[in-house]
Amino acid sequence: MFRRKVMSVFLLSSFLLPTLAFGQTTASIGGKTAAATAPSTKVYSAPKATIDRIRDEGMNHSQVMNTLSYLTDVIGGRLTNSPNMKRANEWTRDTMAKWGMANAKLEAWGPFGRGWSLKSFSAQVNEPTVFPVIAYPKAWSPSTKGPVTSEVVYLDLKSDEDFAKYKGQLRGKIVLISRPRELKAEFKPLGKRYNDEGLAELAAKPDPATIPEPQPGPPNQQTMTPEQQERMRQFQFLQKATPFIFDEGAAVVIDNSRGGTGGTLFVQSATVVPEPTPAGQAAPTPGPGGPGGRRGLAPYQKEAEARMLPQVTMASEDYNRLVRMIQNGAKPKMTVDIQAQYHDEDLMGYNTVAEIPGTDPALKDEIVMLGGHLDSWHAGTGATDNAAGCAVAMEAARILMTSGLKPRRTIRVALWSGEEQGLNGSREYVKQQFGERKRGENGMPGELVKTANYDKLSTYYNLDNGTGKIRGVYMQGNGAVRPYFETWLAPFADLGATTLTLSNTGGTDHQSFDRIGLPGFQFIQDEIEYDTRTHHSNQDNYDRIQAEDMKQAATVMAAFVYQTAMMDEKMPRKPIK
Repeated sequence: MFRRKVMSVFLLSSFLLPTLAFGQTTASIGGKTAAATAPSTKVYSAPKATIDRIRDEGMNHSQVMNTLSYLTDVIGGRLTNSPNMKRANEWTRDTMAKWGMANAKLEAWGPFGRGWSLKSFSAQVNEPTVFPVIAYPKAWSPSTKGPVTSEVVYLDLKSDEDFAKYKGQLRGKIVLISRPRELKAEFKPLGKRYNDEGLAELAAKPDPATIPEPQPGPPNQQTMTPEQQERMRQFQFLQKATPFIFDEGAAVVIDNSRGGTGGTLFVQSATVVPEPTPAGQAAPTPGPGGPGGRRGLAPYQKEAEARMLPQVTMASEDYNRLVRMIQNGAKPKMTVDIQAQYHDEDLMGYNTVAEIPGTDPALKDEIVMLGGHLDSWHAGTGATDNAAGCAVAMEAARILMTSGLKPRRTIRVALWSGEEQGLNGSREYVKQQFGERKRGENGMPGELVKTANYDKLSTYYNLDNGTGKIRGVYMQGNGAVRPYFETWLAPFADLGATTLTLSNTGGTDHQSFDRIGLPGFQFIQDEIEYDTRTHHSNQDNYDRIQAEDMKQAATVMAAFVYQTAMMDEKMPRKPIK
């Protein structure tokens, strides 16, 4: 998941009965009652026998964990444009075709850039005592020139004057670039689920639409806490330190994991060092390569290779120990060996798509979509982020196929790539298929340019919040969908799916649809261990998945998708601003 943001929710009672006809509904916004457009026609609800058939297949004959195991255990991590990503594209295509789905194919988007795969890696401390460390190279990091054995230097920067003492001291060295991180005992559980009190508390928060958006600009030093001010100073030092270390000729750069304990580490992209700023020009804007990366130059671009050092993220227990050793006067030595390969054969990215064709002559050209992102980071096997969402979407389609249901509209599964680099796969697909929002002045949304298919999409449903079961839906400010979702959640109240919110949630592929005015929704899910253990970490693997949650999610998604495909009308859309 690109980034994650959870906002307030509206809690539905678990005893809701299916609502059959609606006029105008109301929503409380900031203490005021605002009207929301609701359908004037009868809300479609599938017969109980159909929902029971979906539920029986999804809960009692599930294949979702088999699908998930192949994606994670056999294929493994799926960095965008890596060989594993292509394997996952092809395997999901072939699997859905084997199930009898139509038009199973890979659809190109891009170009994106080069792929990267790790061939071998080792790291250990050699002096003054020998011990292996838990660490992982950053994605798109260059290789070392064979094993590098060198002194470890801690770049301890507290002021600009501190750079001088490291001048001429870093060539060929292994450099620790970030601060040690205090690790405290874990008295709170790493995993959690929503409870009624938590949902009620969230429901009491004001609607985000009533909260003024923060004005752009630098952080206000006067309103920052001392901890925030220190983090800002360290970020500023890091921006200066990255080109300094590069110019000084360091051999390897190691940073501390941003979170995690017990050997869990969180690792993403390598940092690109900007070209020197010509005299008289403004300093470059930090770009996708991380702090110090210039705008438009990402680590997966070929020309970035010459501006990167070999880079590693280390688990905090080992990183902190090395820093303390140096502070105690020791001069530890390490051996680090990174052997990686860039892949320039095919710079295009690919999404996997497959369909259950519609059967109604008047509606079969209209589309209901569901999906998640197939790409992942590389230190784990991308289970919770987001093989889980892809396996659930595939399973939802399999449930409908196996149950012999014949949707009126075409149902299309889409498994995206490039999500972790900025929703690239879904954004480009939406641009190709449905339209795009041009950039306006001052970064504001501009003109909406639609394709001929724009009005053919009914809805897109997304799953990308880890292993947690579905608890409801973020409605993205579209109050008109409430009666549909109330009706469709009601049969699953006993499975915990009872919650709706007008609020938005961000950081994943439904946004590509929502930003051009098309109904795109992310399901609310239990947190489980997403932020504390698995999201972008080396622990994002099959064993952290909750099988019963996956079965429930696939069952609920199948019911939502089927009923959306059976309605007389398309899903209501919110006004385009």
